[in-house]
Amino acid sequence: MSFTAVVRPVRPEDVPAVVAMVHELAAFERAAEQCRLTVEQLERALFTDRVVSGHVATDAGDRPVGFALWFVNFSTWTGTAGIHLEDLFVRPEARGTGAGGALLAALAEICVSRAYERLEWVMLDWNPAAEFYAAIGAEVVADWVPYRLSGAPLHRLAERASPAARVNR
Repeated sequence: MSFTAVVRPVRPEDVPAVVAMVHELAAFERAAEQCRLTVEQLERALFTDRVVSGHVATDAGDRPVGFALWFVNFSTWTGTAGIHLEDLFVRPEARGTGAGGALLAALAEICVSRAYERLEWVMLDWNPAAEFYAAIGAEVVADWVPYRLSGAPLHRLAERASPAARVNR
């Protein structure tokens, strides 16, 4: 496949393709059984709750062949915002076309235009994209270990919140 990828914000009509690619990404990451994202969930997150933003890379027919889902974060140390890239994926048939680089360049441009100081993400340690990330100047953040609290432990901890800290459920 040879084309120049066009990157643009996700539109409502792109959501089914993006959800399909999220599931493809989960399979690539050997975690297909953990992926439960639905079209309705992503539509709500992107266009109603606006808790995530997204861009797609499209082929010559304006069909999404890759995506980036991201959100704004904030550094208390620098007092500046940044972008956390939640997921980046390019379909196998579109790899090598520049679609992934175009998606990252679009996010870098958002960072620079908004005076955000960084674009960051996490990835599995075996992902071959590490070479690409190093080639564009990304650095591994040494000494930081990601943590996650979910499921029953998350709910148990929430029950310990003081009444003043509780929100309507």
